[in-house]
Amino acid sequence: MFLLLQFWRRSTQKKFADLALLKRLSPNQSLFKSVLKLFVLCSAFACLSIALVNPKIGTKLETVRSEGVDVVFAIDVSKSMLAEDIAPNRLDKSKQLVTQIINSLVSDRVGIIAYAGKAFPQLPITTDYASAKMFLQNMNTDMLSSQGTAISEAIQLSKTYFDNEDQSNRVLIIISDGEDHDGDALDIAEEAAEQGIRILTIGVGDLKGGPIPIKRNGVILNYKKDNNGETVITRLDETTLKEIAAEANGVYMNGSNTAEVVETIKNELDKMDKQEFESKQIADFKDQFQWFLAFGILLLFIDIFLLERKTAWLKKLNLFNENF
Repeated sequence: MFLLLQFWRRSTQKKFADLALLKRLSPNQSLFKSVLKLFVLCSAFACLSIALVNPKIGTKLETVRSEGVDVVFAIDVSKSMLAEDIAPNRLDKSKQLVTQIINSLVSDRVGIIAYAGKAFPQLPITTDYASAKMFLQNMNTDMLSSQGTAISEAIQLSKTYFDNEDQSNRVLIIISDGEDHDGDALDIAEEAAEQGIRILTIGVGDLKGGPIPIKRNGVILNYKKDNNGETVITRLDETTLKEIAAEANGVYMNGSNTAEVVETIKNELDKMDKQEFESKQIADFKDQFQWFLAFGILLLFIDIFLLERKTAWLKKLNLFNENF
């Protein structure tokens, strides 16, 4: 636009008079100051644009030391966890419980194991609670093809989650309806206790039990049947969960009352020794927008007072050889 304006101005001036006469008629017109004014204005808008982006400098990798307990959640994802004897169903209730427990933690590290007929590592030990809750919400009864309830597999796998066997701050929280199809859970729990792992158990379901729904697209089509065609009723087995907790210096909690479970676990973790561990994070971001904003405003003020005519005192200095 500036170039078009200069081209139009030059052609119009030629129609009015020749260049030599124009210089005599308008001795104070300065092309250099017109270009300078354009440059100042563009620079001002550039600085204001950069200020809006808000660049940051001064970042560094800072080591943050924390103290806490390593907590591994072993969540039952067998088909029996679809029973709706506790709202909305056992698995969703388990997710709600774990989410609320994670929300109550401060500097502890968490890990997640999914198990049915086999145990599967879902999330390694981490302080990233947001990731833990994201992985938790993605858990479902179709993620493991091997069905059943092998609690011993989950306990065995949890041993690989902890960094140091000498740690005294290791906790495994088992959330299940208590059905154990392999029968080795008590022996494995005793071994875990000997290695310093405490096991807390949470029972999810109702003692009266309920059928296992068979769903498609969220709609119940039927209920699971046994070989005789009878509807299978799955019940909460508190006895097994209590025995596992007792073998590993832990406690059993009924998951029907979320607030009570969270409070009990919080009290149990507070009693334990805290282990110091360190993690790294990016810190010390410093905003720099103010410098570009100030410089942009300064250039706008300069533009306001910068006329397209030759300035008298600059003309005397003859900085740009305008007098020749």
